Formats: sequence, C-alpha cells, structure tokens
Amino acid sequence: MTNKAENNHKHSDKVLDHFLNPRNIGVIKDASAIGNGGNRECGDVIRLYLDIEGDIIVDSKVKVFGCPVVIACASVLTEMIKGKTVTQALNITNEDISDILDGLPTEKLHCSELAEAVLRDAISHYKENPVEA
Repeated sequence: MTNKAENNHKHSDKVLDHFLNPRNIGVIKDASAIGNGGNRECGDVIRLYLDIEGDIIVDSKVKVFGCPVVIACASVLTEMIKGKTVTQALNITNEDISDILDGLPTEKLHCSELAEAVLRDAISHYKENPVEA
C-alpha cells in the first residue's frame, strides 16, 4: 500500500489534513530525547522531542521544515508513538507511516524514511543517556 497515491500524484486526504493541520508542533522543554534529521537534496528537516516516563512515550512534539509530505509524515509520527513503549516505537517503519497516510508517491517516500530515521535517532540518544523528563 506504500505507493497507493503514486498513480495520480495527488496527495491523500490524510496527507492534506496533516499538512494543513499538523499535530504536536512545538518543543518539549527538558525532553527525555531529541532526534534530528534532514535531507540535503530537498531541504526537509525534522526535530523530534520525546517525553518518556517509565519506558512509555507520554508526549511527542516536532519542529519540521519542508514540503507538505514531510510535514504530514512528522505530524502523523507524533500521533503514532504516543502511548507506545520505546521498543514498540522502534518497530514503526517508514512503510507504517506511509500506510497511515494512505500511501505516498514513490518520489515522496524519502519523507517517511526521514521521519523513521529521526525517531530512531531520538530513541538512540535516549538509550545512550536515559533521562526522564
């Protein structure tokens, strides 16, 4: 299902909703973990903040700069990980992100890949230095 939107090159209603009404935009002061990532080719940048209590992600916020699809991917990621354990969050893939958004065009799959990479970066930093917010 990852490439459902490929044939018509239109963004799904879910992509448009998360682009026009992004969720969880902002910063978590004293975050348990922060993940960063970017795509040099297109200029997309994501910074993900996690508040982790007892191995549960209780809050997530994001700062994102880029195209509508990367904004949608970052937004939906914050919703997907809330309430999950760190281990459950690590099992989220870029395909899962794309599927929640009803598929992405092939040329935009790098957006969901960036969101996954930023999540893994944040969790990696948390595991290296566990801090409860």
